[in-house]
Amino acid sequence: MDTIGYHYVVEASGCDPEILSDANKIREIFLKAAEVGDMEVKASYFFKFSPTGVSGMVIVAESHISIHTWPEKGYAAIDVYTCGEKADPEKAVDYILDAIKAEYAHVSEVKRGIEEEDNTFTHMILTWEEKLDRKK
Repeated sequence: MDTIGYHYVVEASGCDPEILSDANKIREIFLKAAEVGDMEVKASYFFKFSPTGVSGMVIVAESHISIHTWPEKGYAAIDVYTCGEKADPEKAVDYILDAIKAEYAHVSEVKRGIEEEDNTFTHMILTWEEKLDRKK
């Protein structure tokens, strides 16, 4: 089944609150995730909220990687969306989860842009959960 893109929607729990509070560290992690996922970075912007939390995005030639964090809950909402054949979004997701020290992840992979016979588009969703073995 041909698809235009893959969109990973990730609920990451049990993450390191110190990392989730640091916009510069999150930027560093996301730029490296783009490299690991074989994506071409075009721009990035990260913002630290007061008193806590970070939102940010890396725009890549293949689409985008974004995050919103709640350090006080150890939670991060992560999106990785790529188009084309070159990028490996799963590698980027795995790198991010490892770098923020997530203990648990609920992941939905959305195959987007599946063309129907009547020239309309739909998507398909596959969801799984992972308990990640982190030594703290």
